[in-house]
Amino acid sequence: MKKFRTFNQRLKEDLKDKEFKKAFEEDITARIAIQIAKLREKNHLTQKHLSRILHTSQQNVSRLEHPENKSLTINTLQRLASVFHKELVVQFK
Repeated sequence: MKKFRTFNQRLKEDLKDKEFKKAFEEDITARIAIQIAKLREKNHLTQKHLSRILHTSQQNVSRLEHPENKSLTINTLQRLASVFHKELVVQFK
């Protein structure tokens, strides 16, 4: 049986890579991906379970949680906010 790592375990490993760490610290898409993964785990959902709720594939959920994914849309973020009972806030500072 395959042992699953939590998002935090995976992130800890990935942050050892200097390029990944730099992108993680600077990139908004990385911060959003991390928020999605943390919300999913906080709600005790697997990627597969979240994919069923969103009517998509597990691979698409995995992409949403990938720090280098640049294809996030406001519509997708609104759907996620709804699933997690959160308000989506987008602002310029």
